[in-house]
Amino acid sequence: MNIIECTDEEILETAHTYWADLVKFSNEGEYGKFIRHFSYDLLIGLNEVEVGKQFAKSELTRSLDTNYDYLGLIRRGEHVTVLYRVRSTKKEGEWLGRLVLGYDKEGEVKIFGASIF
Repeated sequence: MNIIECTDEEILETAHTYWADLVKFSNEGEYGKFIRHFSYDLLIGLNEVEVGKQFAKSELTRSLDTNYDYLGLIRRGEHVTVLYRVRSTKKEGEWLGRLVLGYDKEGEVKIFGASIF
């Protein structure tokens, strides 16, 4: 199955749950829980030492506001990108949150990308 064939509601049910987990575990510094829904391909591509350092030292990633706004979906190929407006509890301004979802080889919805710009 291709995730782009799912309805917005089906995608958002998973996306919002995964995004809430990412924000929660980022704020708590729980790296192991933060990556638990990552796809195998994403995990293999990460430089865990560098990501761990960034994860531990970034004020933004440790102060994400749990109140964020869903902005929209972009479907492309075998993935869907879910966009969020994100704020910090310690820094002024707004950031763009990006969550890329798709099905892995076992047919489970996994995170193929996640970032804040």
